[in-house]
Amino acid sequence: MNVEEIIKTNKEMSIETRTIIHLSLVNSRLNEAMTNALKPFDVSLQQFNVLRILRGQNGSPANLSTLNERMVTKMSNTTRLVDKLLLKGFVDRKICPTNRRKIEICITANGEESLLEMDKAVELAEVEVLAGFSHQDLEELNNLLDKF
Repeated sequence: MNVEEIIKTNKEMSIETRTIIHLSLVNSRLNEAMTNALKPFDVSLQQFNVLRILRGQNGSPANLSTLNERMVTKMSNTTRLVDKLLLKGFVDRKICPTNRRKIEICITANGEESLLEMDKAVELAEVEVLAGFSHQDLEELNNLLDKF
């Protein structure tokens, strides 16, 4: 199905407009697929991203600015995301011993275990959503997207 059929228009669009609409539609579909994959874990895409960042710290704590700069989707409510993960027992938060104004955040053992299960669900969703693409297609698509 092409973009015009999806948005139900006969109006001719510039290639730039068509591309932007197409990218927006793809983004929506990807977000929906990933959100659905994470729904059983009661975790948002942003919370999942925070957990992956913390796991990548390899046991070292991160602070809010580190999380913010590494987030795939930049947002100002990182504190709220961490608070929700704290309530679920996925992260720990403590005051930095050398700088009392700084908060250190670490993933918990429960968070790491749960993240492994989330990884499996997300990987399955990725495979399903990209099933129509060959490895070469994906390489080419990534090369084109790198131009952004």
